Amino acid sequence: MAAQYHSIDLGRLALASGEGRRLEIEVEPGDLELGGERYETAPARIPARLDVSRTASGHALRLAFDATITGPCMRCLADARAAIPIEAREVEQPGGGDEELASPYVDGEVLDVDAWAHDALVLALPAQILCRADCAGLCAVCGASLNEADPAEHDHGRGTDPRWAKLGELLDG
Repeated sequence: MAAQYHSIDLGRLALASGEGRRLEIEVEPGDLELGGERYETAPARIPARLDVSRTASGHALRLAFDATITGPCMRCLADARAAIPIEAREVEQPGGGDEELASPYVDGEVLDVDAWAHDALVLALPAQILCRADCAGLCAVCGASLNEADPAEHDHGRGTDPRWAKLGELLDG
């Protein structure tokens, strides 16, 4: 299911320069695809805090929420969950000519908060999503989960990995 994008009309907040407002909202970051695997946010709608400050010519924005994603472990493919704290900031200063001061999530006075939440979640993801911190992965020989295998019983001998055979021939020759 694609995320239903929600927007906030910043102009309706009627903030004067220097004023700010904190909003308690819900965001739908949507699902993610990483390495060909699908990861979902659980729950789909997440409570979030949006701080909006009016500047002389635009807005300074801060979005904070805690997301949990679920999907396959990147080492052993078992079910994995990752709790990810998100804190993202954006600045929208239209007409300044500086691209760094133009937020891609603000169109006129409308903030696309779900698109921002999705991108902030992607940027905050850990390098690997694992079922547990010490996940041993899968056996390169037989594909068994090394998390469940007894090391004393799971032994394929000390033979050379066939993928290195040609290198061995070069070294021997």
